[in-house]
Amino acid sequence: MEKILVTPRSYGKTNPALFEQLAEAGYEVVRNDVGGIFTKEQMIERIAPCVGVIIGVDPMDADVIAAAPKLRAISKYGVGVDNIDLDAAKARGIPVSRAVGANSEAVADYAFALMLALSRKVLPIDAKCRKDDWSKVTTLDVSHKTLGLFGMGAIGKHVARRAQGFSMKIMAYDVYWDEAFSKEHGVVRAEPEEIFKTCDFISLHLPLLPQTRNFIGEKELAMMKPTAILVNTARGGLIDDAALLSALKERRIYGAGLDAFAQEPPEDKSWYTLDNVILGSHCAASTIGATDNMGRIATENLLRDLAANK
Repeated sequence: MEKILVTPRSYGKTNPALFEQLAEAGYEVVRNDVGGIFTKEQMIERIAPCVGVIIGVDPMDADVIAAAPKLRAISKYGVGVDNIDLDAAKARGIPVSRAVGANSEAVADYAFALMLALSRKVLPIDAKCRKDDWSKVTTLDVSHKTLGLFGMGAIGKHVARRAQGFSMKIMAYDVYWDEAFSKEHGVVRAEPEEIFKTCDFISLHLPLLPQTRNFIGEKELAMMKPTAILVNTARGGLIDDAALLSALKERRIYGAGLDAFAQEPPEDKSWYTLDNVILGSHCAASTIGATDNMGRIATENLLRDLAANK
């Protein structure tokens, strides 16, 4: 029986029928047995006999692809494909699919939750109350403030819709500009420097590409207001983590909400000591609805591509 590797731990968690669907299609499923993201060596070992893979954020570089001579299809459990060597896959004629739109609402919810929690200091206030300190804490407003969005794909657009409910002014930057959406939702097109200097909240929704790596570094952080809040629910590597850590320690910006790091978990444990940052374990898309959607779409994509690429 041909084998399929499934790396995401949340796959099928709320919908076990997905495993049955793969079995009924005639495939044996190789599950994640390490309780975390596979290392490159673990990927090479497990993918070797497989004809297909449903991949999360695990490494899928040229060496991993080369280790699987039977591989005929790669299905991304999500949309970001920066962990997949697309050139290596293309050279082998292996189609790479994405679960487009499956988790955009969930990630937008999480991005906005981070903005609210940081601006209103929800976690520090809760911590004080648990120590029987019920003193008042003055925080920042969200309503009528300016939000800057980098990336206006499905997730960025959902964040913009949520911001409308808070009467926020919305500025955005994207190489591919959707004029109709922007006009309908009052989104002002702006250059990066203007967003860095002007916005009270900045939320990243960009893919990780060579030109977007360290998109925000020391220079960009220095442009931001001391009351600015930075949110990244996209990809680690978009922000220079060391530069941001320094800015947070020195209170040069108000706070940051991070669901992705260049290295997860981050090596520098001083992240854990700060009260002006909220850390996430790459879980913005981890809701029951989004997980069901991603699993369903990833499964359908994989079975379609395996059938077409025999």
